[in-house]
Amino acid sequence: MRRCPLPIVVLAFAWMAATHAAPPAPEALNPSPHAIDIPGWFQETFLDFRDDIRGAARAGKRLMVYFGQDGCPYCRELMRVNFSHKGIVDKTRRHFTAIALNIWGDREVTWIDGKVRSEKAFAAFLKVQFTPTILLLDEMGNVALRLNGYYPPHKFDVALDYVAGRHGGKTSFADYLRWNIREADSGTLHDELFFLKPPFDFGRSGRPGARPLAVLFEQKHCAACDELHAVGFKDKATLALVPKFDVARLELFGKQVVTTPAGKRLTEAQWGRELKVAYTPTIVFFDARGEEVLRIEAYLRPFHLASSFDYVASGAYRTQPSFQRFIQARAERIRERGGNIELW
Repeated sequence: MRRCPLPIVVLAFAWMAATHAAPPAPEALNPSPHAIDIPGWFQETFLDFRDDIRGAARAGKRLMVYFGQDGCPYCRELMRVNFSHKGIVDKTRRHFTAIALNIWGDREVTWIDGKVRSEKAFAAFLKVQFTPTILLLDEMGNVALRLNGYYPPHKFDVALDYVAGRHGGKTSFADYLRWNIREADSGTLHDELFFLKPPFDFGRSGRPGARPLAVLFEQKHCAACDELHAVGFKDKATLALVPKFDVARLELFGKQVVTTPAGKRLTEAQWGRELKVAYTPTIVFFDARGEEVLRIEAYLRPFHLASSFDYVASGAYRTQPSFQRFIQARAERIRERGGNIELW
């Protein structure tokens, strides 16, 4: 195993990590105590993705681009858990050329548009808000699938199948997950006292004093949904922020008709497809005007759930475009007050 060449110490999480920077130093002399080990079969290249995509295609593969950072527990989980499964490793190596990037790094990256950017500028250009974020690119450099955050092994494995099997032109990723995921779950849709009751009219514009909106897409057969309600929505920090929102739970493939913030009348399933929701649970946040400002669409723990509600409720998204920077500042404030933070 080799260390990921990420020279900055950060406080991070999967798809919503925070940075906690230390003075940069050559890794060989001063390695990060929070460095994430990257498997040795990841490729070292000149990071010209035009060449990398062509090289992968010549080998009959597609390109996998991993965005991570030191200290990210969800990046660690991806590397230690997902990539400890022989089936996942074999499948990834057989169908993809994998490359690792540091979202705070300074190495030069050349994208398919020919423009050269630093790793951190490239991550910002692609609006990478969470780590790990994974881009799976086809032979033309198009994004066949993007995973914003950590997918547990059984869902990550299905994502690899979706792209390796060229299913993108045949069915949506949401439907593919639905048909191919089997997991132990409660088989129920959970209710919370703070959920809005139907009928749902989410039209926001022109409503005096309208609160931001959090729309939760779930399914009956969804172990992560069960955990969200059993753990995440029992978290005191999250419960303190929920009253600042209108919160609604929809069924991803449901038939109930809703009025969207844009004023459209769609079924739950139609709106889910329009929003390109695939993972459950997904939470889509809208501001008081009905504009989407953030979405959570991967596995997360309570600290990050509360942070997402805080980011929107506080209005921090208006002045701080980096959700990860917001989490860093929030974590530092909590620690200064003597609070404890559990990232995983």
